[in-house]
Amino acid sequence: MATYRTHLLVCAGTGCVSCGSFALKEALEREVARRGLQDEVLVVATGCNGFCERGPILMVHPEGIFYQRLAVEDVPHLVEEHLVKGRPVQKFMYVPPAAEAPVPRMADIEFFKHQRLIVLRNRGRIDPERIEEYIAYDGYEAAAKALGRMAPEEIVAEVSAAGLRGRGGAGFPTGRKWDLCRRQPASPKYLICNGDEGDPGAFMDRSVLEADPHAVLEGMIIGAKAIGAARGFIYIRDEYPLAVQRVGIALGQAREMGLLGRDILGTGFDFDLEIVRGAGAFVSGEETALIASIEGQRAYPRQRPPYPAEHGLWGQPTVINNVETWANVPSIVRRGAAWFAGLGTETSKGTKIFSLVGKINNTGLVEVPMGICLRDIIYAVGGGIPKGREFKAVQIGGPSGGCIPRELLDLPIDYESLTRAGAMMGSGGMIVMDEDTCMVDIALYFLRFTQEESCGKCSPCRIGTRQMAEILARITDGRGTLDDVGKLEALASTVKRGALCGLGQTAPNPVLSTLRYFRDEYLAHIVDRACPALVCKSLVAYYIEPGKCVGCLLCLKSCPVNAIAGERKKVHVIDQAACIKCGACFNVCPAKVQAVSKYTGEKGRAIA
Repeated sequence: MATYRTHLLVCAGTGCVSCGSFALKEALEREVARRGLQDEVLVVATGCNGFCERGPILMVHPEGIFYQRLAVEDVPHLVEEHLVKGRPVQKFMYVPPAAEAPVPRMADIEFFKHQRLIVLRNRGRIDPERIEEYIAYDGYEAAAKALGRMAPEEIVAEVSAAGLRGRGGAGFPTGRKWDLCRRQPASPKYLICNGDEGDPGAFMDRSVLEADPHAVLEGMIIGAKAIGAARGFIYIRDEYPLAVQRVGIALGQAREMGLLGRDILGTGFDFDLEIVRGAGAFVSGEETALIASIEGQRAYPRQRPPYPAEHGLWGQPTVINNVETWANVPSIVRRGAAWFAGLGTETSKGTKIFSLVGKINNTGLVEVPMGICLRDIIYAVGGGIPKGREFKAVQIGGPSGGCIPRELLDLPIDYESLTRAGAMMGSGGMIVMDEDTCMVDIALYFLRFTQEESCGKCSPCRIGTRQMAEILARITDGRGTLDDVGKLEALASTVKRGALCGLGQTAPNPVLSTLRYFRDEYLAHIVDRACPALVCKSLVAYYIEPGKCVGCLLCLKSCPVNAIAGERKKVHVIDQAACIKCGACFNVCPAKVQAVSKYTGEKGRAIA
């Protein structure tokens, strides 16, 4: 096997691909060949590196130099300086604020150094389309151990002792689910990987499937031995073409090497997998709706019990876990339950992956130990809030999660703590909000999402979410009443108790959590007819301050409805009746002038 002095690891996850990483890889290969370095330098396309906000990303191994936001035209200079002359190019690096080292390594960057990688252990270091690279990092060692040296009940016991809980929603104990299915007398049994990731701002499962598909396959092979299944399905939404492609390649490679199919590794165990491409309905993430989709039916949830472990796909016992859960299994079997159980908290073991997005400096994918406090994620890993603004809240658990306020920044991130706080772990979406966020508007946004994604099968969800959305819309429009607050709480309770599936049962969470922590904002909208965050259009007005306007005409030219009148070097005026409150005038007014002001409530109150 050829050896190289340097590996150029180009992030080729979807985020970096959208920024041109494939073109960057080709440019690097051309320049390396032009310089005659092809026998010394290997260019590798990896999966998601995690620091998505800085893409396209290049990591130089083994030095650990982290380059960010590279363009094709940067390549000749980078190769000349770093690879030929041995001088890392600082202007292409990500240099954190107050960096101690003039040439910071990836391990020194705050975003990376607070993480603990289990599921993402291979991120950014292997080519996901080469099974040999996965195997080189202990890949399929756990499958060989489980198939060759462990009985099914021993595998289940190991996963149970590790304390692994499902990473896709409510956190049900994985070992208990497997044991229930294993004990069912009916045959055949099936396995399903739930890769239908529909939460706004979430991309955890997509990134794992793109970066390390064999980890998921290996976890499912072990799970199949544990419950006695010969057939499994990987359900991936069709909006994830790169994930579909890489999982397909991984399946073909695994079959070629005898890791899938008949008589795996000569153990007499038969198991194979196939991909099912989902149409992208949010409700398909609910396990019984996903099962219906695989069966070729409309993705409608089913009444539970019976649970899928007893009566699932085609009426047979079925284990369904999400991508992150399956990807945890090989490390547990290979390193032992005690090792995994030693991470996290008493009731929440291991690590959790979060997609950190929104009003945060370091957007990306992070894996942190269970029990880490929210403050450490937002400020140590995430780098705090842009432009020096104040943190206001974070939505955890997707559209069905809850909004956690700044007074709970020291809240430990585990299943029970989040539930008590009115949120949920969910699949791991984490949307950060700053002081310019209206929490009533946020509740309306998420409720409209769940309303539109509701399958409509049960009345509490179909009608209740629509009614709550209508009330929230009235409040943000300045037409709410104090009675609406009580109506929202009553409707939320009814929907939670009466909805058929998890989508409806958790849909009221954004409303209940914002009422719990930000009730004053609701009252401001209702009583004062004001939006403290200056977001809700019906409660906001724009004015030009006579003492500041210099008559530059920028606002006049930018107004799409000609609501501004004035002449050059004379004070301009906004016709409030004609203004559509688009904010174009506010955005174009020069920073040194700041003549356009934003108000809420009566003029003179709550000035921006």
